[in-house]
Amino acid sequence: MRITRKAAGAAAATAAVTLVLTACSGGDTESGDGGGDAEGGDVTLTVAWWGNDDRAARYEESIDLFEEANPNITVQTQFQDWENYWTARNTEAAGQSLPDVFQMDLSYLRQYGGTGQLADLSEYVGSEIDTSGFEDALLSSGTIEGAQYGIPTSQNTLALFYNQDVLDTIGVDPLEPGYTWDDFNAFIAEASEAGAGEDPAIYGSGDYTGTFWFFLQWFLQQGEQPFTEDGQLNFDEAAVTEFLNLASELREAGQLFPTERAVQLAPLGGFTSNEAAAEASWDNFLAGYISDAGTENIHMLPMPAGDNGPQQFWKPSMLLSSGANSEHPAEAAELISFLVNDPEVGEIFGTSKGVPAVAAQRDAMNVEEGSVDATVLEYEEMVAPDVTESAPLPVEGFGSIEAEWMRLAEELGYGNITVDEFVEQWFAFANDTVGQS
Repeated sequence: MRITRKAAGAAAATAAVTLVLTACSGGDTESGDGGGDAEGGDVTLTVAWWGNDDRAARYEESIDLFEEANPNITVQTQFQDWENYWTARNTEAAGQSLPDVFQMDLSYLRQYGGTGQLADLSEYVGSEIDTSGFEDALLSSGTIEGAQYGIPTSQNTLALFYNQDVLDTIGVDPLEPGYTWDDFNAFIAEASEAGAGEDPAIYGSGDYTGTFWFFLQWFLQQGEQPFTEDGQLNFDEAAVTEFLNLASELREAGQLFPTERAVQLAPLGGFTSNEAAAEASWDNFLAGYISDAGTENIHMLPMPAGDNGPQQFWKPSMLLSSGANSEHPAEAAELISFLVNDPEVGEIFGTSKGVPAVAAQRDAMNVEEGSVDATVLEYEEMVAPDVTESAPLPVEGFGSIEAEWMRLAEELGYGNITVDEFVEQWFAFANDTVGQS
């Protein structure tokens, strides 16, 4: 755990273990008990996020602005890496001591919101929380059965990345916007055939069916939401089989990036090692791809189109939520609104958490022409007409079923299991996991 507010410095040195369990109360003598109102109406809020030192510095600068505008509110902060962050939140949830404001990931929204751990922010929308700058499809991603449990801070969407340097090496043209899943398969086959004589060999792409989010994207294009409103799977074995079989011919022909080679290259991959021409991922991965691949000649296309077009969705790269136990829900709502709307906060964070969800923050960013931020913004402007679907609200247990999908995809890539065995094993696991607290 990192305690970053200078007001908590003395307490952190002597009570680090206690702070893990108590959401970092204490350390500010002016606020009395660290959570309730002190004389004069002063309020102390606790805030938590996952991230690194760079993100912490941006949060601290933003919260300083909030405190300047709200002198009666003191904000105490903490942050951890991803894994330890959720361990701490689980401990706090068990003790009904979640932070007043904390970063929420879409994968965990139902786990916390559906079990009464999060405040319903709906009653503050239009007063303490300004949502006028949000697109409805993005804002609705933070709701469960009409309750607003999270406010998106930023957004991303899926993209197909391609490396023009690699394509030039093997003499293959990139795909054009509007391409289909069949076109993508044909591109992969062509690139893999053209790159077979290189040392090391170059492939068109890895096995895209091994990523659960890509299945969800494809399933949305079938005109259905993948999860029900009460948090259950809304697809069957036949749908998963159909999706996995999209790449079966490529798999059988050895035209997908080999699993064995992917394991050898980890933590890099075929695309970032310049041994694969294309890879699908979230658009805010562009900076990492450029850095790892050592070239700026990487470009983005929309995802493959279904019968009705790409039909993509905005996914909140993260949200802000409030613990249902908060003693200051209105002030917590004010802080959330400030962090997602204030133009100076947008300038401070840039696209470090994804593209800001609100236009006022996007407009405030200092974006240099040709920069990574500019490229991501241009891509999102290009695909905006294709964003016609709401982001799937993950079921409880999403992280576990996503990991099991990835594990089975590796076994499929090695040839240790068939598509039918993948489907049977994954559904057996999912049926025992989804919605189980």
